[in-house]
Amino acid sequence: MRVHETDAVVVGAGPVGLFTVFQCGMVKVRCHVVDALSHVGGQLSALYPEKPIYDIPGHPRILASALVERLSAQAAPFEPVFHLGVTATTLTAEPDGRWRMGLGNGEEIVARAVILASGGGAFAPKRPPLDGLEQYEGSGVFYSVPRREAFRDKRIVIAGGGDSAVDWAISLSEIAAKVSVVHRRPRFRAVPGAEADLLRLAEQGRIELVIPTQLHALEGHDGQLEAVIVATLEGETRRLPADALLAFFGLSGDVGPVAGWELAMDGHCVIIDPASGAASRPGIFACGDICTYPGKLRLILTGFAEAARAAHSVHDVVHPGAALHFVHSTTAGVPGP
Repeated sequence: MRVHETDAVVVGAGPVGLFTVFQCGMVKVRCHVVDALSHVGGQLSALYPEKPIYDIPGHPRILASALVERLSAQAAPFEPVFHLGVTATTLTAEPDGRWRMGLGNGEEIVARAVILASGGGAFAPKRPPLDGLEQYEGSGVFYSVPRREAFRDKRIVIAGGGDSAVDWAISLSEIAAKVSVVHRRPRFRAVPGAEADLLRLAEQGRIELVIPTQLHALEGHDGQLEAVIVATLEGETRRLPADALLAFFGLSGDVGPVAGWELAMDGHCVIIDPASGAASRPGIFACGDICTYPGKLRLILTGFAEAARAAHSVHDVVHPGAALHFVHSTTAGVPGP
């Protein structure tokens, strides 16, 4: 069994986890990073790589994939060690005050501090209850849009009424042969501006709103989708020819083993002291959507600030007694690992 030793182990390689590595590096804290996904970026890479983000300071508009790429480059000088495609399973306290984390591949990491940056945990899409759904998943049924261009000139049925459904209907209407939106209510749950754009495109005939209806069945052969059958609330059915179904019914989250690590929790979130980022057990900190406190805002930029706070607190754990004189990056630059 291989045992790694480091200053801090960061659980989660999403945007907040990547920025945590940078902030730790700035205060001379070496990091190992663990993530169940096989790549960095978290949900941004897995679900929304081509979706624009508008609330990152200094970037009026940036694609999720581009943000992940830049955060990775920002963390790179500090040479983090990534353990991707594996889960953090166990966490036990060592007699000397360090933490021993067991990984799903049998390896272990011993660190002076643990920083939880795993967002809402492991996410899985909520699948519609349709017979034969599995045979079309990945070929005709999708729960995200990893590559927008793959749907050029296709007949697309989008199911859902939230932001993802509305945003992708608007975006794909620019390149798809046809976009039909299926929703069981006449109103949508998207932000007002996006809903207004959707309705405007529907009036122009660029998007078909099939409402109020819900998914009823799928038609196709050998894994190739040919049509989506929808039904009204009265049970009347209609056949929509389709090359792809995008089902946006949200995600179900699971914080996994973290729930058993004897931390104070509020639902699926770890309770922290916002002044330090500390969880209820010494040497464990949290930032991003995995943590909560009064007045918490679930935004990426909030997670970035929490990452900085946690990194400074971790410095005191890793380098006890060493004074940390706060210096702006414009003065300090980016020190070596």
